[in-house]
Formats: sequence, structure tokens, C-alpha cells
Amino acid sequence: MAILEILEYPDQRLRTVAKPVTEFDNRIHRIVDDMFETMYDAPGIGLAASQVDIHERIITIDVSEEKTEPLVFINPEITVLEGEMETMQEGCLSVPGFYEDVTRVEHCLVKAFDRNGDAFEMECRGLLAVCIQHEIDHLEGKLMVDYISPLKRNRIKDKLEKKHKLEARQGKR
Repeated sequence: MAILEILEYPDQRLRTVAKPVTEFDNRIHRIVDDMFETMYDAPGIGLAASQVDIHERIITIDVSEEKTEPLVFINPEITVLEGEMETMQEGCLSVPGFYEDVTRVEHCLVKAFDRNGDAFEMECRGLLAVCIQHEIDHLEGKLMVDYISPLKRNRIKDKLEKKHKLEARQGKR
């Protein structure tokens, strides 16, 4: 297993729409394992393959406190959205250090495949529902910052670009 580099906003590769997975083979298993290692190391509760420059429809999630409930969603589709809209502070491994209020539906049904290609459906509520919607957005090339005002988005972009330039000068990127 390996820890992968997480792309950071405003990297344009984050805007790439991911393609469906068509073969569930050892390559996919390796990607899933590497994504979990990367997500836990970051540390985060969700990671889309797009965030690690793999533009395939793969998501890893673990919203448990103990990090003992890993979930894999391949080619996920939200098939039913219902319930109340909920505003939560969201963070993102691709927008490090920033947390913003984002409003999403608090209850959804997700249809996907597991790492072996077996289809399943999962009813998601609360944090899990928010997380799956956030990660599916990544697969569509959409980011958390797209939900906030242009002024806030530009401030975040400027701060992260400054950070990236500093890291490049220090040889960290």
C-alpha cells in the first residue's frame, strides 16, 4: 500500500469528471487500499479517486470514530434524495485548513458496487449522507468551494496558491 498525493485547490485536475470503473481487478483493489491508507493518514473521513489524480468513479469513506467501518463505493449513484436539507460545516482534504457551511440533503439512497464488483444499495443519513454527496461531487469535478460566495472562494484560492508557492520554494511540492 502507498500514501498518494492529494491534489489541492485550485489544481485544475480536480475539475476532471471521473469515468466509470468497468473492470474490478487487482488494480482496483490496489487503488482502494491506497486510498484508504491516504485517507486515514491525512486524516479524513472520505476520499474520491479524483482527489489523488485517478479519474475513476471510486470513493472511500469511514465516518466511524474508531476508523473501523471502511466503506467503498464504486460507480456510485444517488438514486433517491429525500428529507430535510441540513447545513453542516464541511472540510475537504483538497481544500486544507478551510471549513465552510454547505447545505445538502440529510437522507439519501446510494446505489454502487463494492471493490469486488458486487452491486449494493445503502441508505445514508446525517454525516454519511453529507460525506457521500461531497465525494460524488468530486467525481463530477465539483468542489466544496463551489457552494460558497465568489469572494470567499477567491480568498481561499489566494491563500492556497500562496501556500503552494511557499512549499515549492521550500521543496515540499
